[in-house]
Amino acid sequence: MGKHLTLTALLLLTFNGLLAQKGNNSTLKIKDIMKGDDFVGHLPSNHHWSSNGSTLYFDWNPDGALSDSLYAYSIEKKEIKKVDFLAANALPSSRLTYNQQKTKAIYAKNGDIFLLDMASYKSTPITKTQERENNPHFTNNGKGIAYTKDDELYVWDMASGTTEQMTHFVKSKDKEAKRDSKDEFLYQDQLDLFDVLSERKAKKDAGEAISKKLETLEPLTLETGGKSVMGLEISPSGQYITYLLVDRPKTKGTIVPHYVTESGYTEDQNTRSKVGDEPTKYEMFVYNLAKRESYPVVLDNLEGLDYVPEYTKDYPDKPYKNEDRIGFINGPTWNPEGTKAILDIQANDYKDRWIVLLDPQTGKVEQLDRQHDQAWIAGPGISGWGGGSLGWMPNGKEFWFMSEKTGYAHLYAMDINSKKAKALTSGEFEIYDPFISKDESRWYFGSNKTHPGDRQFYTMPLKGGKWEQLTNMIGGNDVILSPDETQMAILYSYSNKPTELYLQENPVHAKKQTEVVQLTHSTTKDFKAYDWKDPEIITFQAEDGANVYARLYQPESSVKNKAAVIFVHGAGYLQNAHKWWSSYFREYMFHNLLVDNGYTVLDIDYRGSAGYGRDWRTGIYRHMGGKDLSDQVDGAKMLVDKYGIDTDKIGIYGGSYGGFITLMGMFNAPDTFSAGGAIRSVGDWAAYNHGYTARILNTPATDSLAYRRSSPIYFADGLKGKLLILHGMVDDNVHFQDMVRLSQRLIELGKENWEMAVYPVERHGFVEPSSWTDEYTRIFNLFEEALLDKK
Repeated sequence: MGKHLTLTALLLLTFNGLLAQKGNNSTLKIKDIMKGDDFVGHLPSNHHWSSNGSTLYFDWNPDGALSDSLYAYSIEKKEIKKVDFLAANALPSSRLTYNQQKTKAIYAKNGDIFLLDMASYKSTPITKTQERENNPHFTNNGKGIAYTKDDELYVWDMASGTTEQMTHFVKSKDKEAKRDSKDEFLYQDQLDLFDVLSERKAKKDAGEAISKKLETLEPLTLETGGKSVMGLEISPSGQYITYLLVDRPKTKGTIVPHYVTESGYTEDQNTRSKVGDEPTKYEMFVYNLAKRESYPVVLDNLEGLDYVPEYTKDYPDKPYKNEDRIGFINGPTWNPEGTKAILDIQANDYKDRWIVLLDPQTGKVEQLDRQHDQAWIAGPGISGWGGGSLGWMPNGKEFWFMSEKTGYAHLYAMDINSKKAKALTSGEFEIYDPFISKDESRWYFGSNKTHPGDRQFYTMPLKGGKWEQLTNMIGGNDVILSPDETQMAILYSYSNKPTELYLQENPVHAKKQTEVVQLTHSTTKDFKAYDWKDPEIITFQAEDGANVYARLYQPESSVKNKAAVIFVHGAGYLQNAHKWWSSYFREYMFHNLLVDNGYTVLDIDYRGSAGYGRDWRTGIYRHMGGKDLSDQVDGAKMLVDKYGIDTDKIGIYGGSYGGFITLMGMFNAPDTFSAGGAIRSVGDWAAYNHGYTARILNTPATDSLAYRRSSPIYFADGLKGKLLILHGMVDDNVHFQDMVRLSQRLIELGKENWEMAVYPVERHGFVEPSSWTDEYTRIFNLFEEALLDKK
C-alpha cells in the first residue's frame, strides 16, 4: 500500500511539472533561468590590483558558495587562488590616497586608518579603535595624516607619532546673559561699595585670562547651531580646514509594513519621504588655523543665483520662491601647494553647476565655469552626490572637468587665470572616467566613440590630439591599469557572453598591439548547453524624426507567431541596447525563451536613456510618459510595418521605470498594446523620491502640470487590454502603496481586465528565485493568453 501511494505521488509530481511547462516550446525553463547566477555562473567583479602590481584581485564565486569571495591571480605564477578570509581582511584597500611623491599611501579599512610604504609594501595601522575613522588624506606637506572621527578632524604626525585633535564642534558656546541697564547699574554699584566683591572679581578675571591663554593651545571651538557637520578636510599645507554645515529640514517618511517576519508580528519600516521636500541648506566654512578664526565661503557672486526657471511661466498667478539656490558643495580639490582649491557646486533645483576657485585666505570664490540646463544638469562625469569628475592639471595653472556644452559629455581643460576652456575631446559620443597617467603625459578614458553600444578604452596626449584605442574586443571593456600602468585588467563581456576577467599588456608601454588572455571561465554547464542569441542592434525613426536604438530578437520563420513583446528597461537613465552582457540578464534569457516560442522581442533605448547625449537624456523633461512612451509606440509600428507583426498581438512589460511606461502604454496607447506586465511600477510620481523626480518634473507644488501628465494613476480610465501588476510588498524604493492606490482607482473605474500579484518578502530588486519564477511565469502566461488566445 505504501509503495502504491509513493508511486502515485511521483506520477502527480511529474504531471504537475509537465503542466507548469505547458505552452513553452523552448528548451529553456523559466524556473531554471530565474535562478540567476546559479544558472548562468557567478561572474567576476570588483577587480583591483595589489599595490605592487604583482597580484590581480577580484571577487568571484566559481564554487557557488553562499556569497562571493576574494580571489587572486599571480602575475608571476599565472595561477588563480582563493584568498582566505583573514588574509583578505589583512590586505590593503583598493582605494589608496598617495602622497605627492607617490612613495607612501594611506587608506581606511574596517573603520581604521593605515599607512602603506610603497617601497616595502608594508602596511602600518595608524588607528586601531572601536570608533570608525574615515577620509584619510595627507597634510603638512606630506608629513601628517588627517582623518575624521565622530565629526571631528585629527592629524597624526609621522615623525613624532602624536595625534592632535584639530577641531572642536559644539552646538552653541556658553554665553553669559547680557545685563540690562538696571542690572548693570546694580552690578557696578556693588563692586564700588564692597571691596571683597571687587577683589574676588579681580582674582576671577585673572584666572579667566590664564584659561584663555591655555585655550589658544586647544582647537578653536566651532559652533554648529544644531546643524550637521560634513566634508571635514585639511589642506595639503595644513593651514586651512574646510567643512560644511548642513541644515536638513524635517521630512515625513513613509511606513512600509512587513507582514512575513521572524517575530510573527507586523513590523513597520520607516522609509524615504516623497518628492517636494524643502531643500537642504549647505554652507561652507574655512577654519584658518594660524589666525584661529572661521569664516564662511562667500558664494553671492555666482552667476544666475536669481534664476527663475522657464517652466514657471505656465503658472503666472503662482509666485515662485527659491531664495537660496545653493545646493551641495563638493570639494575642495586642492592644488598640491594647498594655496588654492576648486569647488564643484550644484543648484538645489538641479539646473546649474558652478565650478569655482576658492581663495582660502579670504573665503571668497571666483567663478570659473557655469553649466546651465533648463531641464537638469547631469551626464557622465558631470553631476552627482559626490560631484563631477575634475582635477588639477600637472602644471598647476589649469584644471580639467567634464561638460555637456556640445550636447555630449566631453573633457575640457581651463586656465584659471584666463578662464579660457579648451575642449580636449569632441564629437557625437561620450567620455567616461578620464584620468591622467602616472607620468602625467597622457589621458586614459573609456568612450562609446565607435558605436553608442560599444565601450572601448583609449589614451591620448595630455593636451589632446590623436587617440589610440587600447582595447579591441567589441562589447563592454571595464579596464583597471596596474600601478605601473604596464598591464590592463579587463572585465569584458559581449551581448551573449557573460562577464569574464582578461589580462592584456598595455600597448602604450609595449609599443605594439598586444594579445588578450582570458583568466576566468565562470559559466555553468547548463548555461553553455544553450545557443544564446546575439540580438541585432537596429535603429528606427521616431515620430519626431529621431533615430532610436533598440535590440531586436527575431524567431525562426518556422515558429514565428506574428506576436511581439516590447521590453522597457528600468531606471530611465540607463542603456540596454548595447553590445555587452546586460544587467537585465534574467530578462535577456527570458527573451531567448520568448523567441523560441515564436515571439519577436524589441528592447528600446527610449528617450531619457543613457549613452546618447544631453538632448536624449532630457527628452522626458516635464513629461515622463511623453516621448519615452511614443518611442515604444513607434517601435511597435515599425514591428508591424517591417517585421510582419499583427497589430493586435503586441505586448509590453518592464520593471520600475519600465513598469511605469508599461502602465502609461496600457492606459494611453491601448490600441497599440494588447497586454502589459507592470513590475514594481511607479503609479504616481508625486509619491516617488525627491532627488530623482525633482530633477525631471520639478516639484508637485511648483509644477503640478508636469505631475498630472506624467502619472499613470490619472489615465487609468484608458485601460482596454489585459494588465498584470506585480509588486514586492516591502519595496522601500517604489512603495507598494503606489500600486495599492492604483488598484483602488481601477476598482472605482469598474475595470475588470487587470490582476495583481504581490510578493510579501521582496523589496525593489527581487532576491528569491521562487519570486522571480512566479513573476515571469505569470508574465509568460499573460502573453500566451492575451496575444495568442491560449488558455
